[in-house]
Amino acid sequence: MKRLLAHASTLMESKEEDIRKNIQHHESPISFYRNSIHKKDNSIIAMARDHVSRFIFIVSNRVDGMIAEFAGEQIGDGDVVARKCPLNENNAAVLRRFFPWTGPVSLRNRKTTIGCGDRLGLATAGHIAAVKEFDVTPVLAQQSMRELELTGRTYRQVVDDATFMVFQCGYKGGYGADGDHLKTIADIDVALQAGMPMITLDLSEVMNAAAGEWSQPDIDAAFESVSMVVKERVISQYCDKSFEVGSSVIKMDQATVKRCTVMYVAALDFAAEVHEHLHARRGKQFDLEISIDETTSPTLPSHHLFIARELQYRQVEFTSLAPRFIGEFQKAVDYIGDPDEFARQFQVHADIARSHGNYKVSIHSGSDKFMVYPTIGKMTDMRLHLKTAGTSWLEAVRVIAVNSPVLYRVIHQCALSNFTKMLKLYHITADIDKIPDVDSLYDEDLPGLLEMPEARQLLHITYGPILNDRSIRPLFFEAMHRYEDEYEATLKKHFEKHLELLGVPRN
Repeated sequence: MKRLLAHASTLMESKEEDIRKNIQHHESPISFYRNSIHKKDNSIIAMARDHVSRFIFIVSNRVDGMIAEFAGEQIGDGDVVARKCPLNENNAAVLRRFFPWTGPVSLRNRKTTIGCGDRLGLATAGHIAAVKEFDVTPVLAQQSMRELELTGRTYRQVVDDATFMVFQCGYKGGYGADGDHLKTIADIDVALQAGMPMITLDLSEVMNAAAGEWSQPDIDAAFESVSMVVKERVISQYCDKSFEVGSSVIKMDQATVKRCTVMYVAALDFAAEVHEHLHARRGKQFDLEISIDETTSPTLPSHHLFIARELQYRQVEFTSLAPRFIGEFQKAVDYIGDPDEFARQFQVHADIARSHGNYKVSIHSGSDKFMVYPTIGKMTDMRLHLKTAGTSWLEAVRVIAVNSPVLYRVIHQCALSNFTKMLKLYHITADIDKIPDVDSLYDEDLPGLLEMPEARQLLHITYGPILNDRSIRPLFFEAMHRYEDEYEATLKKHFEKHLELLGVPRN
């Protein structure tokens, strides 16, 4: 460490780019992430790592100023002092204060965005390596309440982890943070307090999705219970009207108007309440996504049109909307369904979004849907939000399978033991009896399981029990630290495939 300090002291008068070339001291157990090295306030600050962990490392020729703001162990007492600072809440907040580009921002004016779910807090470097090559903006911090419960994290930790890795990569292109699939204002406030500008509002518990299957007499009876003001307005606005959207014409008869009213009006009133809450808390600096995809049947074009127009009537500023599309968007696998029929129906959804506010069409469970990416990109003209989550976790498991086969076998058995329990939380149709017994496979065969749909879905939905297993968790994170570079490269390749098939232009 003394040698490292002595070496750093010779760099204090150097330019930032020269420091990046020369700071790494090869005789030291500490190595630096070169893109993170910055010179500020008579200090050199960088992300660094040793064989155990990552941390912030600051060298300064003064004991006050920036170095004093960071909590950590101080090293040295001469003309140059250093501080080794853990990646904690305090230091993330200080980092965002001195380097504002490390904090999340609203992306409402960004055309193409991709949600990069990171259940480990380790995937951001790989995500950035991919997205910086394309004309796309990432949402690097994205978690649902369910994911927080299963991983034992908080929204504060999710944002802080992204902050540290954005600084590590020196990424200044801007990124978002998404409180995903939130259903209550109380949960929304937790995300807002953590600094998340994007809220994905899940309307599944306030909309009457079941009414989509009701008989017309039941719909008529429910419609009569709606206030007279609403009934008169929707009948006058929609009944027997035709709406041109792109090359299509959507006709709304009385039966459809009544069904949409019964299904959605209460939920849309709640969306308006949430919008006012967000506006009061963040002014214009927020992104509101409306999610209606958590249903058993696809969103009809007439229903999508009704929702979009009613949100506009309520003056709800929403950035994106996620319908439920035809076919199946199951976790961890490609699109299940007829791609031609998907294209025919998706075109109408894209046209509705374009003609009613030009909001982004959002694709939930969008990771690995390679079959329909070209259609999605082309028909939206890249005005879209693609939401991925578990695919980054699966790429971490792939790295384990390649490099630590013994650990992978333990992970696989844990997944099998918890599969039935996790089916209560995730809808998949994998027949796991098709997965070969891992004890019958050679080590070099294990990574191939990550190409098998059934194994991918098994591992995807059991991440919670795996990460909470006390015998697995420390070994898992030790391995991910050891194979950090490989994980970044693996993720970069995987996400580049997503972006290329979508047709996102390269920078």
